[in-house]
Amino acid sequence: MSDQEIEDFEVDNLSDTSRMIPGLPPYDMDDQLLPLEPRSTCCCWAWTLLIVATNSLVFLVNLLLVVTIFAVVLLPTIVVVYFGFQCHSRVLPSSAYYCKTILDDNSSSALIILGFVIMSPLIVVAMAVYCSLARRLRLFLCFQPYARAVYKGVKWRWYEEGGLCSCAKEWSTQVKAWV
Repeated sequence: MSDQEIEDFEVDNLSDTSRMIPGLPPYDMDDQLLPLEPRSTCCCWAWTLLIVATNSLVFLVNLLLVVTIFAVVLLPTIVVVYFGFQCHSRVLPSSAYYCKTILDDNSSSALIILGFVIMSPLIVVAMAVYCSLARRLRLFLCFQPYARAVYKGVKWRWYEEGGLCSCAKEWSTQVKAWV
């Protein structure tokens, strides 16, 4: 390639790159890190209790969601391992009809092994389902910073987004960040 072709190639690449980089966001005084006024001791304790209660509630919702998803996704594994252990003669000798007619010790051992083998992929599926749902519902954005309790004027994260945990706002796929 000649020097002229190389320069044309670089100019074309530069212009393609410059089109991908958006302009700087508008300057907004509300988003600046200005010195914030600290709260009084009583007010700070009251806000701390409110934020701890809010964050605890969000944590419990997340925990309930995790437990529900894992229970539903891992139910086949739980059932298979339960029947394997229940019908094995050396673990829990059972007089159930299906244990005597259908499952012997070899098939019970096979059920136990099968249950533990399918557990790993199902755990991955359950975690992927939880992460996808938590991201779609934006549950992690509901946690509030403790700076809200200490300083006046710190905004609630969900207030600017259009509702509690952004649930009232249409799903936005565009992410804006300063780098």
